Amino acid sequence: MSGLIGKKVGMTSFFDAKGKYLPCTVIEAGPCVVTQVKTNEKDGYTAVQLSFDEKKEKNTSGAMKGHFELAKTTPKRKVVEFRHFEEEKNLGEVLTVDLFAEGDFVDVVGTSKGKGFQGVVKRHGFAGVGHANKSHGQHDRERAPGSLGASSDPSRVMPGMRMAGRMGGNRKKIQNMVIVKIMPEKNLILVKGSVPGAKGSYVLIEK
Repeated sequence: MSGLIGKKVGMTSFFDAKGKYLPCTVIEAGPCVVTQVKTNEKDGYTAVQLSFDEKKEKNTSGAMKGHFELAKTTPKRKVVEFRHFEEEKNLGEVLTVDLFAEGDFVDVVGTSKGKGFQGVVKRHGFAGVGHANKSHGQHDRERAPGSLGASSDPSRVMPGMRMAGRMGGNRKKIQNMVIVKIMPEKNLILVKGSVPGAKGSYVLIEK
């Protein structure tokens, strides 16, 4: 599985060769540096470790400074391993958007926006207890969850009950996204559709 580390720039629109309007996400993909090559003999599995985005030396630990020096590169912010890379890579090699081509299908992994502690109406789409019965004697029940469990048996709330809680901030993978445009001079790719995460958040583009 080949891939690159990228950063979500934002969304835009794009017209393809047939004049069709496409909503797209702009991703700054690379350049990524190979900072470690793992092998079965030494590590027990095969993987290529990529690093992306410049980081100040004063904010980098001594151990990581030495790690990046082995690859003859500057400290990076994001370090990710890609298992079973399609092509053999060498330590210190730089990977760019040339890894992809327009029309390729890719999977994009990101962390969705965190929305904090939310109630059942926003988190699960509940209608609320008093949604249709506001004038029937119920007070401040418009966004309440309603009954949660049985009484004497089993006398508890069963696991998996949809309730209020933390929403967002989860790792999400969007599969089979089409690359509609590549701008190698700016290290940018445009993929059709939306990608999870806020502007400036890191994403993984898997081929």
